[in-house]
Amino acid sequence: MHSITKGLLAGAVGTLALDVVTYGNMLLRGRPSSGIPAQVANRLARRAAVPLGEGGERDARTQAAGALMGYGTGVAAGAAYGLLRHGRPPLRGAPAGPLLGAAVMAGANVPAASLGLTDPASWDTASWLSDIVPHLVYGLTTAAVYRALG
Repeated sequence: MHSITKGLLAGAVGTLALDVVTYGNMLLRGRPSSGIPAQVANRLARRAAVPLGEGGERDARTQAAGALMGYGTGVAAGAAYGLLRHGRPPLRGAPAGPLLGAAVMAGANVPAASLGLTDPASWDTASWLSDIVPHLVYGLTTAAVYRALG
C-alpha cells in the first residue's frame, strides 16, 4: 500500500477517534458543540463569495461545511504524514503522535484565531483540555494506524 494511501486511512481513523473523544466529552460534561467551525466556514464562504443560502438553510450549510473542513484537515494531515514518512522506517517511541496532534490542532485553531473568532490566550484550563486531548488522541491514533498498516 502506498504511503499516502496509508496516511489517508490513518488520518480518517484518527479523525474518528478525535470525534469519539470530543462527543464523549460533550456527553460527560453536558456541554454543547463548538460553533467555531461553522463560523469559520461562514467567514470563508463570504470572503470567497460562495452563496450558502439564507436563514436556517445557511446555518445548516455552514455547520456541515465546518464539520467537513474538520474531516478534511484530519485526512489531509494523515496524507501529509504518509508523504513525509514515505520510505522511512517506522517511528517507534518517537513523538510522531503528539506532533501530529499539535499540527491538526493548529490547523483548526490558527484560521479561527486569525479570523478573530477565538482567542486561545483567553481560554481557561477546561477549554484547553477540551481541545488538546482530542487532538492528542488524533495524533496517537493516526501514527499507530499508519504504523500498523506496515
